[in-house]
Amino acid sequence: MNDPIKVTALVGTYRKGGMIDSAVDEILASAREEGAEVGKIYLVDKSIEFCTNCRACTQKPGERRGECPQHDEMAALLDELERSDAIILASSMNFWTVTAIMKRFMERLVCFAYWPWGQAGPKTRDTRRDKRAVVVCSSAAPAILARLRTRMSGLLKTAADLLGARTVGVLFMGLSAMKEHQKLSERQKRKARLLGKRLVGKG
Repeated sequence: MNDPIKVTALVGTYRKGGMIDSAVDEILASAREEGAEVGKIYLVDKSIEFCTNCRACTQKPGERRGECPQHDEMAALLDELERSDAIILASSMNFWTVTAIMKRFMERLVCFAYWPWGQAGPKTRDTRRDKRAVVVCSSAAPAILARLRTRMSGLLKTAADLLGARTVGVLFMGLSAMKEHQKLSERQKRKARLLGKRLVGKG
């Protein structure tokens, strides 16, 4: 019997129980119904230091990610994501981009690049994309405007790419700040559940 597909969500919102969190829960519930093993990680609960641009993690060649000299929870977090078959990257919008905690995580992904001193630019260590990813975003602006005017979903797709995942869907929720405790619409729930199936190869 094959092991269940492992789906891990990385949530970069500051508001637990809000729209981003609720959408992620719908996606995970749908994946669980298809037999997946699911987990959720809140970035606000993790100790992740700022990247200092020392580039120590980029100097040694090889497909394996480089080692950061900082001692925090980033390495354990990346280990968990690498053990996953599918990932969800979720962030609300702050100042027209991802939240600061998600940006901090993303900057530390430079460890997946080989960039020795003297080389003009970084090269991705491993170009395989054998995982699936879903990107979840929310904004106070209408979704179509936010998607056209910002690079938010594109940034999260790039992060997924560095983590070895091919993005199979995006849920972008606009007008998400109309109420203090805003609920998902039925349409948003349906799309979230469809994306859960797609993560496990059923949608």
